[in-house]
Amino acid sequence: MKTSSVQGVGPQLQAPPVTKSQKLLNHFKAYFWLYVFMVPTLIWFAIFCYGPMSGIIIAFKRYKVSSDSIWTAKWVGFKWFESFFNSYYAKTVIRNTLVLSFYGLATFPLPVIFALMLNEIGNARFKTVIQTIMYAPHFISIVVLVSMINIFFADSGLVNDLLKAIGIGEVNFLTNPDAFPHMYVWSFVWQNLGWNCIIYVAALSGVDPALHEAATLDGANRMQRIWHINLPTILPTVVITLIMRVGNIMASNTDKVLLMINDLNSETAEVIGTFVYERGLSKGDYGYATAVGLFSNVINLLLLLTVNKISEKVTDTSLF
Repeated sequence: MKTSSVQGVGPQLQAPPVTKSQKLLNHFKAYFWLYVFMVPTLIWFAIFCYGPMSGIIIAFKRYKVSSDSIWTAKWVGFKWFESFFNSYYAKTVIRNTLVLSFYGLATFPLPVIFALMLNEIGNARFKTVIQTIMYAPHFISIVVLVSMINIFFADSGLVNDLLKAIGIGEVNFLTNPDAFPHMYVWSFVWQNLGWNCIIYVAALSGVDPALHEAATLDGANRMQRIWHINLPTILPTVVITLIMRVGNIMASNTDKVLLMINDLNSETAEVIGTFVYERGLSKGDYGYATAVGLFSNVINLLLLLTVNKISEKVTDTSLF
């Protein structure tokens, strides 16, 4: 006679709990080849990114290329930091860097808005043409871009010719300190608007059409569907890119500033990057320049960690 087992009666056999080390081992086995492919990238970062970071110790030393190595140079502690903060130009370069960074940060929503508008274009061919036109400026080099600015905004350039034609008169854009921040930021917007929106367009392509169909049946108009469906879809991506932008507040495009700066507009154009370049490479004061660069990088790191933590608590989205 066969006996039938009754569910829930008698002792239950349970699998032993999986330890963290076993989980890590199983994960490594499952993704072994992915980690193998990552090895060359990790080696590259170790050699070219993290290896040179040992050189930051010259920010605390009196280093001379002709007579010292970075290891044997004399320690001076925080002398270079104190010298920078007590100098008359520290306030100027920090202020100019922050003005350009926050001005650029104010234009952050523009790629998001452009991506939302681009997503609403129904004609595929027209949409492709618009994307191509907006992406193209990204591939113009900084040197060519600044050359275009110098040609168009020169005293006898196209912009001044148009201003004269409508009776406004000639404006010295290239030498006016007040004009520099506007030219710097908006030329960046023109060059990178289309490129910066690519990641948002890609995120919008993942929106389920059924959501729009259901919203349309419920009587939602286009703006309501954009606000309640499209925007929440790309919001995590927007938050991540915003965190990364805030993490570069104390940085600027040094190459571009160096090409645009001159003796007449340096009052608003001199930033930390150009100051480090001139003090370090032009004058050979490597310890001083390294100290200033280290200061700006530490501030960027602190801002990144702070904003990332705030974002994690407010939006549940963070870099790490």
